[in-house]
Amino acid sequence: MAQINVILWDVDGTLLDFSAAERRALEDCFRSFQMGPCTPELLARYSQINRTYWRRLERGELTREQVLLERFVCLFREEHIPADPAACQAAYEDFLCVGHYFIEGAEDLLAYLAPKYRLYLASNGTARVFISQKLGANKPSPAFFHRCFAQIPDFDPQKALMIGDSLTSDIRGAKGAGIAACWFNPRQEAPVPGISMDYEIHGLLQLREFL
Repeated sequence: MAQINVILWDVDGTLLDFSAAERRALEDCFRSFQMGPCTPELLARYSQINRTYWRRLERGELTREQVLLERFVCLFREEHIPADPAACQAAYEDFLCVGHYFIEGAEDLLAYLAPKYRLYLASNGTARVFISQKLGANKPSPAFFHRCFAQIPDFDPQKALMIGDSLTSDIRGAKGAGIAACWFNPRQEAPVPGISMDYEIHGLLQLREFL
């Protein structure tokens, strides 16, 4: 690891606790549009739908714009919620931008790594941040990563590492683009057959063992 000089980070689920931000944004959205209580069961169902639609984006089945809207269309249809999905989606994105909740250890780790490495954020979501919406490609597409690489001065793929929580997006994409990958797996889930990685960690501070 002594050769690494560039680290690409996933954001949601790796540095930021997206589940907490998602829950708060959805509750605020339901309150704002007077759609009744945002129950734990409804929150859980939204999260399931949301994950399913983002997986479809990774497979190239939907555009980002379709994902953002259709997840609400699906939820409202299932739950018989008489609200405008487009208006709720816009409000939800605004609420989502307000709350940022760091994963345990993330702030201390970034402070430790910043003097030693060049750090970049690489996200499919909406600092210096490489965002799929702006790059015109989504993880795990090699195009996403190569467009990131093109904007990093003196980039050497042999000296780069991607850290992320999604095997199908972050890890598969990084390995397909020819760089090392570290899977952040706090729930200690089983690996997916056919997706390789260079490192696996269960807590962010484990990175200090080799970075």
